[in-house]
Amino acid sequence: MSSPPPSVAVNGRSYRWPQRPVVVVCVDGCEPEYINQAIAAGCTPYLAGLRESGTCLTADCVVPSFTNPNNLSIVTGAPPSVHGICGNYFWDRDASAEVMMNDPKYLRAGTILAAFADAGAKVAVITAKDKLRALLGHRMSGICFSSEKAAEATVAGNGIDGVVAMVGMPVPSVYSAELSEFVFAAGVKLAASQRPDIMYLSTTDYIQHKAAPGIGAANDFYAMMDRYLAQLDALGATIVLTADHGMNAKTDAFGRPNVIYLQDVLDAACGPGATRVILPITDPYVVHHGALGSFATVYVLTSTLAEVAARIAALPGVEEVLNRDDACARFELPGDRIGDLVVVSERLTVIGTSRDRHDLSGLGVPLRSHGGTSEQQVPLIANRRASTLPAGRRWRNFDAFDLGLNLLP
Repeated sequence: MSSPPPSVAVNGRSYRWPQRPVVVVCVDGCEPEYINQAIAAGCTPYLAGLRESGTCLTADCVVPSFTNPNNLSIVTGAPPSVHGICGNYFWDRDASAEVMMNDPKYLRAGTILAAFADAGAKVAVITAKDKLRALLGHRMSGICFSSEKAAEATVAGNGIDGVVAMVGMPVPSVYSAELSEFVFAAGVKLAASQRPDIMYLSTTDYIQHKAAPGIGAANDFYAMMDRYLAQLDALGATIVLTADHGMNAKTDAFGRPNVIYLQDVLDAACGPGATRVILPITDPYVVHHGALGSFATVYVLTSTLAEVAARIAALPGVEEVLNRDDACARFELPGDRIGDLVVVSERLTVIGTSRDRHDLSGLGVPLRSHGGTSEQQVPLIANRRASTLPAGRRWRNFDAFDLGLNLLP
């Protein structure tokens, strides 16, 4: 068997070959305060111990601060302008339709995972929701499955079978903390039995949509995660933990959702059909956020761009309105996959299309969501102390593999 290469180049970066197993964890919706509050409550002794032995940084995620763009940024080590995934949902001009961006055909760059697998590394990917599995595992040889569809995993399709028996947990509901626990439990089992060189674990933000930092359900979630991280550490893994985005309440003082129904506003001001509002947060799992987030893109069809931009900018709760070129430059987005305008709402406000297109009956608790710059800061934590770090560097969540493979001893 030939020796592995000293490094692997992916999307303009070089990554050293791992000398021990490397596990990168993306904790969906992990506002840094969740970890801070869990440590303060004594719920996460393993993470608390990393204050002395680990590396703790604060990083910026990709905007829009949604799941798909950020997971793909983490596994490609690059922003959406490179890999092309700039939302969960977009307007496909060629198809003249609103479509989910979860098909690998929309991916424009290779992943770190696939590159290492091609070079001979043992690679495993476990994600909570199946919507990410095909993108994360694109052209990757190895193990790749979701908690959601774990019972359907096959050697031919996922590189493994018998997952439910291996983990010892039933397949959880997609709307549960257990969906994420299944990811961690499976990761520990794989680390112990197959010892992948590189493993990527990606959770769901069901709990973060339901509970603020420091609330019992949130602390319980991070306590669960802490136990599995300690087990991965005990197995000798280098662990790097980050998040795809933060999370904030999107309500008034009485807990009522603060929503700008932007399509309704523009239809009333400019006429029906003059504009099209697209919400990139939209995906099949809308119970916990009602497809409402703090980022929207607007296609201007018959009105003037300046008129529409001015009307939107004047709305209470709007933080900024950018034209396509400015948005692409600011947020590193692919220009052919966003509208003529990008709208970002402020921290306590979300954007909808038309009121009758959003069902909020399933929320159960005050609305919490994400998408804007107010959810951009995320943790970037490693279980080993870096000897030196670049001075003045703006850390991004997509530096996770760089930190784990290049900068830790």
